[in-house]
Amino acid sequence: MPQLNPTPWFAILVFSWLVFLIVIPPKVTAQTFPNEPVSQSTEKSKGTPWNWPWH
Repeated sequence: MPQLNPTPWFAILVFSWLVFLIVIPPKVTAQTFPNEPVSQSTEKSKGTPWNWPWH
């Protein structure tokens, strides 16, 4: 039964893990976000109160 021969499947397993561990991480970490986050100011803005009748 050829599916029990571990030789080609072990090589496929090793090469696929090499791709996952060596090739893909630099590609993922090289991605940049289109909108960089900006820090908000520390000042609290004074909002205007709502004068809505709630009843």
